[in-house]
Amino acid sequence: MADNARARKLADRIQVVVAQTLERRIKDPRLGFVTITDARVTGDLREATVFYTVYGDDEERAASAAALESAKGVLRSEVGRQTGVRYTPSLAFVPDALPDTARTIDDLLDRARLRDEEVRQVSTGAAYAAGADPYRKPADEDDEDDEDGVAGEGVAEDGPAGDTSAEQGRGSGTA
Repeated sequence: MADNARARKLADRIQVVVAQTLERRIKDPRLGFVTITDARVTGDLREATVFYTVYGDDEERAASAAALESAKGVLRSEVGRQTGVRYTPSLAFVPDALPDTARTIDDLLDRARLRDEEVRQVSTGAAYAAGADPYRKPADEDDEDDEDGVAGEGVAEDGPAGDTSAEQGRGSGTA
């Protein structure tokens, strides 16, 4: 079994060879504007998957797929001649889903932009439910003293014996 680096190198070389051969040697009129986007080779270097895209409608895509299937033998011999590997991998052509995925993502982004615009239009001129600043701010300590009358009046502090400081001063006689 070959290492992954060798399989990647072979896949890159197959991609270039197939693209050049389609451009220069294959003269099939069914072959539309085909772009070879990627190639992948199995770990044992026996099978290669070539991904392609076709510019056009579904009819042109189907015609290009048929042209690639009919040119598979010529393409495989050219790959074997130019790569120099002991066993020429068999080729499988798969339409690349990248353009469809990109189109789907563009449609989703357009819908998100429209919804954002709707929200922006609805929120224009609207007021906040809790006012301009909904967060509470800490009140000044001076304000608390004025409200209760005496600062610290209901606060009990523990003394050394566990008694409150008010009880210590009343009847214990010790300070």
